[in-house]
Amino acid sequence: MPELTRRRALGAAAALTAVAGAAAVTTTPATAAPAPDHQHGGQPESFDEVYRGRRIQGRPASGGGHHHGAGYAVFIDGVELHVMQNADGSWISVVSHYDPVATPRAAARAAVVELQGAPLVPFNGN
Repeated sequence: MPELTRRRALGAAAALTAVAGAAAVTTTPATAAPAPDHQHGGQPESFDEVYRGRRIQGRPASGGGHHHGAGYAVFIDGVELHVMQNADGSWISVVSHYDPVATPRAAARAAVVELQGAPLVPFNGN
């Protein structure tokens, strides 16, 4: 039986890591549960909830505001959170601009986490 050397141990560990990584990439669930605020007719559903002690709301928007053509408005404690839908369907906000999420509700929740209790300052867009 060959002696276990550091080189063989590291080689075996690397091989196992590669196999596990490949399995993780190729394994996907057969069906995924829809998001709680899934879209109907291209528009996310409205929501109104308290998340981590902050009231978050989202609804279709009509006129005014900062919607970038998405036609959807999100609020944290009554202050509008500037949100934008990306070309791939993901959403970003002025608070968590570099962390796209699947829905406006997820964008509101991410902003609440990022704010860490600080008030949302209104965005004037200038």
